Amino acid sequence: MPSLKDVARLAGVSTSTVSRAMNGNIPVSEETRRRVEQAVQDINYKPNLVARGLRIKSTKLLGLVVPEMQNETFISFIRFTEEAAEAKGYNLIIGSTNSDPDREERFIENLIRRNIDGIIFSRVSDKSHVLKILEKTTIPVVIIDRRLEREDIPSVVMDNYASGKMAAEHLLSLGHRHFACITGPLDIAINRDRLAGFKETVVASGAFLEDKCIFEGNFKFESGEKGIAYLLDTGARFTALWAQNDYMAMGILNYLSRHGIPVPEAISLVGLDNIQQSWMMRPALTTIAQPFRDMCREAVDIIIKRPHEDKKEKIRVTLEPELIVRETTAKPSDKSFAVEPISKVGYF
Repeated sequence: MPSLKDVARLAGVSTSTVSRAMNGNIPVSEETRRRVEQAVQDINYKPNLVARGLRIKSTKLLGLVVPEMQNETFISFIRFTEEAAEAKGYNLIIGSTNSDPDREERFIENLIRRNIDGIIFSRVSDKSHVLKILEKTTIPVVIIDRRLEREDIPSVVMDNYASGKMAAEHLLSLGHRHFACITGPLDIAINRDRLAGFKETVVASGAFLEDKCIFEGNFKFESGEKGIAYLLDTGARFTALWAQNDYMAMGILNYLSRHGIPVPEAISLVGLDNIQQSWMMRPALTTIAQPFRDMCREAVDIIIKRPHEDKKEKIRVTLEPELIVRETTAKPSDKSFAVEPISKVGYF
């Protein structure tokens, strides 16, 4: 089987020169590059991959960086990004930052060193300091899911404000007047956008969302349980509750079920993401669906087109969420917590 040394011998250069010629961002003379490419072709040294890479200076690799891999939201991003990349003839290098800004920075630096064709990443939080690295590379980058204020870096996101507005409007349409919300981490801008959409819609209608009825969670199942326990312990009165992701909504539903509090008879519950478990549970969860597949397709298309387009063009793609009505929302009833204080309802 032909080796790198065989390519070097035929091209009349060193093996290190062959390696440099294969790396599109490391300069060698055009004559040297031509000889190396010819040698690769002559001895059939991985012609379908390396020779093509030499000719168009492309590795056919994309990087995807997500905060974690166990959350089904990010599993969806991985699945659909890989699907979109493969459809375009690209492979995917996937990495998780474990929501650690330092790990995020190290992984993206490693991707840049590998000279991949583009990076798609969902930031850890507003604490992410990876932008200083991205400013120093010519590799195309797209932010997905967790937006940036900066307009010079392309982004593909869901309209998170609209998701909050959509959840509130659905619950208002059922007749609810007293609301609560369990948010994701508020150092992530999308969660502040979601809360703003929900709160402003509720307040504009003349309904009620008190500060004590807002609990900051962390997207985990356990924080849904912790959040609803906190709300009930404070004596907060509400008939409708929005959790900013489905995992927390499932934690809420689990807690309420254990304490004999019926959903939606006592509390109507809405989640967000439309993960698989949301329709498998009973009662099936009313939720806001994120357009995962469309977001990933858009991100991959931008990455592939970016080297051939005007880099000064501002690319900010915002996609709409979708309300999925199932079994956890209904009109307020005489069992609802806002009708009389929780301690008198009799569920404990």
